[in-house]
Amino acid sequence: MPSLDIIEKFIKAVENESHDKVIEKFYTDDASIQENQDEPRVGKENLIENEKKMLRKALVVHSKCIRPIFQVGNSVVIKWKFQFEWKNDTITEIEEIAYQEWKGNRIKREQFFLRPKTVYSKKEIMVMS
Repeated sequence: MPSLDIIEKFIKAVENESHDKVIEKFYTDDASIQENQDEPRVGKENLIENEKKMLRKALVVHSKCIRPIFQVGNSVVIKWKFQFEWKNDTITEIEEIAYQEWKGNRIKREQFFLRPKTVYSKKEIMVMS
């Protein structure tokens, strides 16, 4: 079961570090990540490579934990808000609920439940301002 201190370190890492580095630090070697009902991606190295592939397309990623977080034993639930600024001059905003199963101080399984994505161009932001 993860301590609250470890969960807080995980949240701080997601908010402040590259997401591929977070996977390296906080996931088990055989971890899986699943988005909605898609097939899970399995294995830390696979998860890291998938994250790096996504990050190469982004100029910047903003990550924010929306509190409170919930923990019961090895299960943790966190609400996230992400904003991806892409190299193609679009922005994607995502809100998701992450359901995590921890093994000790590492995440063994994670499933994201995402609402539909909001995508818009940077030019649209200038008009809205």
